[in-house]
Amino acid sequence: MSPQPFDSVKGFGVTFRQIFRKPITQQYPEYKRPVYPRFRGRHRLHLHENGLEKCVGCSLCAAACPADCIRVVPAENTADHRVSAGERYARIYEINLSRCIFCGYCELACPFDAITLGNEFELSEYVRDDLIYTKDMLLAEPIKQMPVADAALYDTPIPYYKTHS
Repeated sequence: MSPQPFDSVKGFGVTFRQIFRKPITQQYPEYKRPVYPRFRGRHRLHLHENGLEKCVGCSLCAAACPADCIRVVPAENTADHRVSAGERYARIYEINLSRCIFCGYCELACPFDAITLGNEFELSEYVRDDLIYTKDMLLAEPIKQMPVADAALYDTPIPYYKTHS
């Protein structure tokens, strides 16, 4: 059975009705839609108030990572070279964001709240090697501040570590 000519006209009617409506497209670079309060974006390493690193190089985050994208190489603290509050510190701390699935297991596994996932989501690069974030990059403050939606609109609680940091 071949399609009836009336069916084609009916289909074009939908198109003609939409032509004269105002578009509802939001322009992305100029307007950034707020992310959810518990959105997991770019990783960050944190420092204590006295300037020492919170990360003690225990590698629990690397062990918990299902994508195997975290590399931690610990070293011992000395009296004249103190980096963290513990006996050890992370001499090398790298996260390969091209492999990361942003599951958040690394921040759940960290006993010292040294690593968190922020709300920065613009992580594109031209070269794959630029997606390997080193310790210095992870300790740096985020460059871009993303708008966060009002938490009262959602029924998920804010995690403890984000309210008491």
